[in-house]
Amino acid sequence: MLTNYLGIVSLTENENRLKSLTATRPLASIPIFGRYRVIDFVLSNLVNAGVTNVGILVPTKSRSLIDHVGTGKPWDLNRKVDGLYIFNYSYEPPSTSDIKLLKSNMEFLLRSKKEMVIFASSYMICNIDFEDVAKFHEESGAEVTVVYKKIANEDEFFLELPTLIIDQNSNVMGVGKNIGRRTTVNISLDMFVLSKEFLIDCILTCLENGNCTTFRDFIYKNVQNINLKAYEFKGYVGCINSISSYFKVSMDMLNVDIQRELFSKQRPIYTKSNDSPPTRYFSTCEVENSFISNGCLIAGKVKNSIISRGVIIEKDTIVENSIIFSKCIIKNGAILKNVILDKNVVIDENATLIGHNKNPLVMEKQSFINLSQLKEVKRI
Repeated sequence: MLTNYLGIVSLTENENRLKSLTATRPLASIPIFGRYRVIDFVLSNLVNAGVTNVGILVPTKSRSLIDHVGTGKPWDLNRKVDGLYIFNYSYEPPSTSDIKLLKSNMEFLLRSKKEMVIFASSYMICNIDFEDVAKFHEESGAEVTVVYKKIANEDEFFLELPTLIIDQNSNVMGVGKNIGRRTTVNISLDMFVLSKEFLIDCILTCLENGNCTTFRDFIYKNVQNINLKAYEFKGYVGCINSISSYFKVSMDMLNVDIQRELFSKQRPIYTKSNDSPPTRYFSTCEVENSFISNGCLIAGKVKNSIISRGVIIEKDTIVENSIIFSKCIIKNGAILKNVILDKNVVIDENATLIGHNKNPLVMEKQSFINLSQLKEVKRI
């Protein structure tokens, strides 16, 4: 167990291709797989490895994240000693610089008795054993260890991400960018293991030189000056960096093998609980290869879809290859294919919404909703 490790989750992530889902929330709190949020995976990975002190760096729009994470109780991080800390403030206006956030909250690092750090982002969906990564790092004698995944024939879902040039001894010799030209690349998962002392030195060096705004940029720009090793992760990785990649990763959940790997009994994924009744399936419903959360009312046809809590799907409707966030209402006769509905969306009777299977149609939060519509829908 990594009792001497501190976890830092930096949410200074590129949301440019996720604007329709991140208008009111950070990428980390986007709902995924019906009842989870994106950040649940990295938090659970840290906790499963024995990390009891975690700091989350949030540049802006932190309301939904704080509401979901709370005191960290679902991850056993509501502790008197160590526990969970959320840093969404600094002495300067909000920015995408985790270096400035770390400097403004340097006391968090200095007060912690942990000597080692796992520094990660939230947008990589996987179930990784950080104990194995830490063991590799300690035995290698490296200053920093970065986790990577060898990706073949899936470049389109990992575009613009850093790629690593690695020699036979797992040394990182250079860093590039995935522009989709190669069929096999070593994608950095933005997960690093290093000492706390080295992290503090990186922060101060960045502030002194002024040439890097994020910790990961500093590491990638100084590959030749750092003893940087690479740890290969061979399990499933889903990257959330665009609407299409989010849609693909969500649909991957319907693959039983991927589902079993992500939600391993040995390393469970924790999330905020929600006490709600079981879903009610009416005699008119048809459900095929779908994930349906609690508290729903299902009277129509659902196929190859992910349905979040509290969704109402009335009779004679068709929901296919779609992702429906919580509290949505889909009225009689509506047809949805390759669609993402954000929270509290109401789809009128006999409406038809069809997107592309690689570029789904997104309905933003609370679209076409008002009090009269809510009052009208009392039952199916």
